[in-house]
Amino acid sequence: MWRNNIIAIVAITFTVVGALWGIGNLLSTPEESAVKNIEGVLLIAENDAFNKTNPDIHAKVDIPKKVSILNKDVRRHDFIVDELNINTAYLSTEQSFTTAIASRVPGTFEYYCSLHPDTMRGKILIEENG
Repeated sequence: MWRNNIIAIVAITFTVVGALWGIGNLLSTPEESAVKNIEGVLLIAENDAFNKTNPDIHAKVDIPKKVSILNKDVRRHDFIVDELNINTAYLSTEQSFTTAIASRVPGTFEYYCSLHPDTMRGKILIEENG
């Protein structure tokens, strides 16, 4: 009898705490990111796309290109380039991540969001100098 009551109390507590957490996240507005004007490329993750069009990113061999990713969406996103070993982990609303794209060889590399790979996917084009 007591065991059933304890299980019921624990279940109700988890339900109430979860509901309060969810309501708090809906009502609180996240702080705006400090990422404003940057040199390099700024990719804004919003509405399941990077910069609305998933643009190509151009860089030169042996010259690092600064890339900042800012999540302006209510959903989590990440930025992954497997061949260049770039992985931002998950970014929450207004969270940002800055990295550099660099390669010693020319080529085309794919970037994507692992949570929305069908709609958030683009190319990085590393070109020869000159």
